[in-house]
Amino acid sequence: MEFITTKKAPEAIGPYSQAVKVNNMLYLSGQIPINPETGQVVENDIVLQTRQVLQNIEAILHEENLSIDQVVKTTIFIKDMAQFPIINEEYSSFFKDHKPARSTVEVSRLPKDVLIEIESIAVLS
Repeated sequence: MEFITTKKAPEAIGPYSQAVKVNNMLYLSGQIPINPETGQVVENDIVLQTRQVLQNIEAILHEENLSIDQVVKTTIFIKDMAQFPIINEEYSSFFKDHKPARSTVEVSRLPKDVLIEIESIAVLS
């Protein structure tokens, strides 16, 4: 088991790792829309927050020389299911031809009162 960290994604805000590598799998902790350069949550806009979350996921994957195409499962936590079509559109711009398994759950509250959090699992090639 190896714990993965990168300065190109937000630091963990609790007692956990950005990602953990086990055998041929990489398990990424849930990413929220924190800009790693400023340490601040991006604007309260679902498109901008979804984009930042996916950029954070890409940064962790790149730390291990992986791409978004190696993601096999995502779980999306959102505050408002009515925003799902908007999230889906932004999500699709990252996962163009590659469509990992996915679950989406509406929750009452997320860390730092963000609108979205995404966790993911990638396979190492």
